Amino acid sequence: MLTAGTTLQAGFDRLFADWPDLPVVHGMRYATRGGKRLRGFLVLETARLHGVDPGRALWPALAIEAIHAYSLVHDDMPCMDNDALRRGQPTVHVQWDEGTALLVGDALQALGFEWVARTEVGPAEVRADLALSLAQASGARGMVLGQALDIAAESAQSPLSLPEITALQQGKTGALFSWAAEAGARLAQADTAPLRAYAQAFGLAFQITDDVLDVTGDATRVGKAVGKDAAAGKATFVSLLGLAGARNRAQELVEMACDALSVYPDGAENLKQAARFAISRQS
Repeated sequence: MLTAGTTLQAGFDRLFADWPDLPVVHGMRYATRGGKRLRGFLVLETARLHGVDPGRALWPALAIEAIHAYSLVHDDMPCMDNDALRRGQPTVHVQWDEGTALLVGDALQALGFEWVARTEVGPAEVRADLALSLAQASGARGMVLGQALDIAAESAQSPLSLPEITALQQGKTGALFSWAAEAGARLAQADTAPLRAYAQAFGLAFQITDDVLDVTGDATRVGKAVGKDAAAGKATFVSLLGLAGARNRAQELVEMACDALSVYPDGAENLKQAARFAISRQS
């Protein structure tokens, strides 16, 4: 994943190099810097698994990182989670202002769709499929739906049940994970089902670990505020399953994710390692 992170950062640096000297552009560079690069890694690695040229895969990998960054910029704003820290540095609206943060998110979202539509990505039908599926994963049937359910839960009369939290997180976190993992197969016009099963289990394990870190983590290491869910009285995987139960469930999901890759007898070890990383990380 370190190699993927370096590749992706170099891509962002190159593409932003000649953009105008404006706060919104500085904010876009700022918002796309750092992070785990898991989604971009999934695009690059699943493309490699299907024999897709890395130059083609780089565009959708950058696209999903731009879409993810946009979601974080907007999610951190006062009208949403009102967070002051992201990736160990001030959030965009804190570093600049709310108007700039709004525009940074808007611009990054548009850029994601621009990049999957680039002719370098491949045939028109591949680009159309990537753009359509990305719209579905990031919009009101995917990530935005999960965010809307999260907002609704804050004023609900009773805490969410385990199936409700699972459905919420399958949209909020899982939809973009699934798109990233399926991208390699979409680029190769191959079957996406095994990678979808892998990503759904992986994404949920990742979110459960986030819930664990919100209880056990240190803000300095995690790079964002911790303890907010408990303070707000929100139901989480930890509040419903307990710490040990949440960790056990994450482990089960990682095993399911790895099992889904059994159709790739060779070359899927990096994807398995990424899933294992999801539950061993400290940030």
